[in-house]
Amino acid sequence: MDAIRLHAFGPPENLVLDQVPDPVPGPGEVLVAVRAHGVHLLDTTLRRGEAAGGPLPLPTLPTIPGREVAGVVEAVGPGVDAAWRGRRVAAHLGATPDGGGYARLAAVPVELLHRIPDHVTAPDAIAMIGTGRTAVGILDLAELGATDTVLVTAAAGGLGTLLVQSALAIGARVVALAGGPEKVALVRGLGREPHAERLVVIDYRAEGWLDEARAAVGQHSPDGATVLLDGVGGDAGTEAATLLAPDARLVLFGWSSGAPNRAGDVDHGAGNVPNPGAGAVARDVRWAVGPQARPWGDLFDLQERALALAADGTWHVVTHQVPLAEAARAHRELEARATTGKVVLV
Repeated sequence: MDAIRLHAFGPPENLVLDQVPDPVPGPGEVLVAVRAHGVHLLDTTLRRGEAAGGPLPLPTLPTIPGREVAGVVEAVGPGVDAAWRGRRVAAHLGATPDGGGYARLAAVPVELLHRIPDHVTAPDAIAMIGTGRTAVGILDLAELGATDTVLVTAAAGGLGTLLVQSALAIGARVVALAGGPEKVALVRGLGREPHAERLVVIDYRAEGWLDEARAAVGQHSPDGATVLLDGVGGDAGTEAATLLAPDARLVLFGWSSGAPNRAGDVDHGAGNVPNPGAGAVARDVRWAVGPQARPWGDLFDLQERALALAADGTWHVVTHQVPLAEAARAHRELEARATTGKVVLV
């Protein structure tokens, strides 16, 4: 079968299309003919051989990357109900650096399978079982309400698009930060009626963006935004934190910029945040990922909840689709921040 393999750590070009033996489903497993394969920013870190401090160790080479698959059950292993054959399914393959997801076929334990709801595509299902489950966990932690004014960084990304829509759906005001005119336009499109008047989208790459964001926040919350949802960190995330009210919630879920949000550099037991610059800062720091994170609960349930939000139309899912054979291009575009929504190989 076709599979993308990594033979040496390094640049995206090290991801090559190989022919490997078809997997055979063992007891309790099914064979999935994969139609969509999830790509995560962590995949690029592992590909470069940079696992220090990350959630996963480096894979054993050669390896087939990827931990998210969606497709159709082609065969079942011993002890598995034959009724699974022909069903559309999605699965997260677990916290492993050798996931095997960038391949045409995958042997998957039956207990990991989700039935893909009607009207949900395979790429959208991929977005839900990975990025969607993370968004549900972040939202549980953030405890958003209709009276909140919410700042969202990287609003055009896979997580950002979902967080913006959820905040709008509950009645909150949203100031969304995105990089460049095309991403700004995409996020504005998420503010469909009757939510459009509660959404302001700002290009954080433009000169004076922080003052523009401060003015947008001030229209609704003179004391500052009540929540910051930040997975970017670095200068942009830290500067955004200066727009928060003194009793705001700072919800952190990574640092795609390569550096953490300095406003989150606190004694997590004390809950006091040093001022990283002019303006108010958060007093309530909540980590959704990392060693300081609170327990998420059952991940399978989070995936089911995310799929339901896509199925009922609460979430319009945004994906950036690239052919499987061009996995190297997908990695390049993801690292260059040239993608919107969830990156999916198809």
